[in-house]
Amino acid sequence: MKIIDSIRPDKQFISLEFFPPKGQAEWPAFFHTVERLARLDPLFASVTYGAGGSTHGDSLEIVTRLQNEFGMETMAHLTCIGSTPDEIAVFLDALNRAGVHNVLALRGDLPQDPDADFVPSPHLQYAGDLVSLIRASDPGIGIGVAGYPEVHPEAPDPESDLGCLKQKLDNGADFVITQLFFDNQLYHDFVGRARVAGIAQPIIPGILPIVSLKVIKRIIGMCGASIPEDLMAKLEEADQRGGAAAVQEVGLEHARKQARQLLEAGAPGVHFYTLNRAEVILQLAEGLFK
Repeated sequence: MKIIDSIRPDKQFISLEFFPPKGQAEWPAFFHTVERLARLDPLFASVTYGAGGSTHGDSLEIVTRLQNEFGMETMAHLTCIGSTPDEIAVFLDALNRAGVHNVLALRGDLPQDPDADFVPSPHLQYAGDLVSLIRASDPGIGIGVAGYPEVHPEAPDPESDLGCLKQKLDNGADFVITQLFFDNQLYHDFVGRARVAGIAQPIIPGILPIVSLKVIKRIIGMCGASIPEDLMAKLEEADQRGGAAAVQEVGLEHARKQARQLLEAGAPGVHFYTLNRAEVILQLAEGLFK
C-alpha cells in the first residue's frame, strides 16, 4: 500500500527510521530492536540507503523482512548520486518483487574525497530527477522526499530551497519528511512558507532524541541543523553533572515535548529517527496519544 493512502487528517501517527547495521553479525540485535518497536504500531518504517548505494543490498533485505516478518509498511531510502537509471530500475524492480511499494527519494551525499574522479549521471543529479524517473518507471509506487526547515546546507537561500522541494512534489512525490530540528517554530514557519508556495502535500516533522553530545554535534555538523542556545546549555550542564545518561535524559524530555506539541498543533504525525535504539524510542512514544 502507498503510505500517502494511509495518511488521514483524523488519524495522527508515528513512523520510524532505521539504518542497516554495519555487519550481519549485528542483525539479530537489530531485529530484536525492530520487534520491540513494532509494538508502537508505526504507520510506516523507513530504512536508510548509503551514499551511492553502499548498503542497498542490506537495505533491500531489511525492508523486505520488516514488511513480511514484522507487518510494517516499509519505505526504502533511495539515493541517486553515483547511480545510473538502469541501477535505479533494478532496485525498483527488486522492491516490487519483494512487495515493498514506497521509496524515499534522495539525492544522497556527494563523495567526500576531493581527488575522486566522480561524474554524476546527467539524468540523476538531483532528487527531483530521481522522483521523475521513479514516477515514470512505476506510476503506482509511493514516493516521499526530504524537506529542510532550516534550509539545505547547499541551497543559496530559503526561496530556492523551497522551489526545489516544490519541484520534487510537482514531479510526482506524495509527501515530505523533514530533516531533524529542535525548535518547533522552525517547522511551523517551514509549513507556512510551503503552503504559500503552493505545496499542499503532507509535511511530516522528523524528530531526533539527543542521546549524546558527541553524536548530536557530528549530526548537526553534517545536516546544517541548529540547537537552541538554552537547550545546548542544558545538555552541557547535564554532561558535566551526570555524563551520557544525564544528557540522554535531557534530550529525551526535549524530544517528547517537541512531539507532543507538534501533534497538538495539528502535525499529521511524527517521524522518529531511531538511531536503532529501542528503549529511547519506546520512552519517547509512551503516552503520546493519550
